Amino acid sequence: MFVDREKELKILEKEYNHKNFRFCIIYGRRRVGKTALIQKFLSKKKGIYFLATLENEHLLLEKFKNIVADYFADEFLRKVTIGSFEELFLYIVQKNQKVTIVIDEFQYLAKVNPAIASIFQTICDNYLKSSNIFLILCGSIISLMYRETLAYSSPLYGRRTSNIKLSPLQFIYIDKFFPKKTKRELIEIYSILGGIPKYLEIFVDFGDIFAAIESNILDRNAFLYNEPYFLLQDEINEPTTYFSILEVIAAGEHKIGNIAKRLQKPVHNFTTSLQKLIDLEIIVKEVPITETNPQKSKKGLYFIKDQFLRFWFAFVFPFKSYLEMGNKEYVIKKIKESFDQFVSKTYEELAIDFVKEHFSLIRCGRWWSKNEEIDLVGIGDDYYLFGECKWQKRKVCMDVYQKLVHKSALIEYPQKKYILFSKSGFTQELIDFARNNPERLFLVEILDFIRF
Repeated sequence: MFVDREKELKILEKEYNHKNFRFCIIYGRRRVGKTALIQKFLSKKKGIYFLATLENEHLLLEKFKNIVADYFADEFLRKVTIGSFEELFLYIVQKNQKVTIVIDEFQYLAKVNPAIASIFQTICDNYLKSSNIFLILCGSIISLMYRETLAYSSPLYGRRTSNIKLSPLQFIYIDKFFPKKTKRELIEIYSILGGIPKYLEIFVDFGDIFAAIESNILDRNAFLYNEPYFLLQDEINEPTTYFSILEVIAAGEHKIGNIAKRLQKPVHNFTTSLQKLIDLEIIVKEVPITETNPQKSKKGLYFIKDQFLRFWFAFVFPFKSYLEMGNKEYVIKKIKESFDQFVSKTYEELAIDFVKEHFSLIRCGRWWSKNEEIDLVGIGDDYYLFGECKWQKRKVCMDVYQKLVHKSALIEYPQKKYILFSKSGFTQELIDFARNNPERLFLVEILDFIRF
């Protein structure tokens, strides 16, 4: 199923419509939909598509040559020997045609031949620069793609005319996969899978979310059972350290000192690993939203950004011994016991996105001090907005609002507003209070304003 990506398709169409040489880099994590985007783009136009694999360079060149021969219906090309990528691109340029050339999983070419970026620099400068060819290089290993194509040190630096970093789908598009699900159910699914199209497609045919988890994640033969190993194996050299860090963060340790203490190692042993995980957008370092110099703040906390990895390191990796013995029932029981608490983190993130969309704010995020924390603080031009999110089975009552007001006193500002998010609604007392104070308190059930 192809969903959204309208912005990315417009970029590709704009590049394609140029009359001179264009060069686009597409990169992003595995399963995010890069190949599907390319397929959609090429669906109404001809193009040369080549998928690189980890094999001998001469075999790769031979396969690429045969694809080019098919495109131009040239049996002679199929029979002759082509000695280099430069020769093959020269052949294409001499055809003097408008051609889109896609090399998918380009990072594997770079692994096979470390000089491939320099080779493509030569191809761009000597052959393609004066052509009307549209070249697309696409890859999944983010660190390698950045180093080989985007970094200042890369021979290809300055040659691209556009680049697309493909991110997971936003929550607003998840209902395209599950049109009959309620918004509550969509949030639960999103908290497990995030916006990765391939993962979402796997859950489509399951009614009960725990049955879907058991069949598609906890089963030893399931597609997602060992997915993080495949996701991270090309990005990191020492999985033991990284997996241990992610497991500890998923278990609730967010301060670097506490992470180091749990792993019984000095703090300086983890700074490089944490930065690597941040660069890969697997974790994120947050500081209180009111910090004036976030880069130098010593209040940073680390959270797993990727929803599926957050779930996997909370409920799969720690229970591998049970799952390998086929004891899925025990793990499902553990998941059910803390599922609302797990989903609440994603609900807080969606609430922050909701507030950013509906209020005029300079910035918005979480806030904490040594003894207190507030789920959401939005900083406006002339007011602060304070929010609390409750993903629980009971209605939110007046006491929750009063506690939020009390905590907000820790941040001095003359004009304050409040917003409460609830999975299960609000007591009538709180609804009546909000109705009588429409400029002070806003109520949001799931992700919809309660209107008065």
